[in-house]
Amino acid sequence: MTLWLIVIIASLACLSLKIAGYLVPASLLEKPAPARIANLLTVALLAALIAVQTLGSGNRIVIDARLPALAVAAVLLALRVPFIVVVIAAAAVAALIRAVF
Repeated sequence: MTLWLIVIIASLACLSLKIAGYLVPASLLEKPAPARIANLLTVALLAALIAVQTLGSGNRIVIDARLPALAVAAVLLALRVPFIVVVIAAAAVAALIRAVF
């Protein structure tokens, strides 16, 4: 199986999931349980993505400059600092740690 075939199959799978989402009746999504599950699932997937991108490197868990940068970003977001400042501060922390070590 070539790489392009895998990309095409994955694209078709994503498109079919999106079309299936449009076919779900609105009355089902207005009920409290499915709405809560959808909201929590989004947060869980985002948290998992952040954890994998921060701590993962191939098949290993790596603790490097990304972890303190993420901690700084979390603190600044909790303090409701503007997002661009959060990004710049986290990048500066990561750059500083990489420069020192």
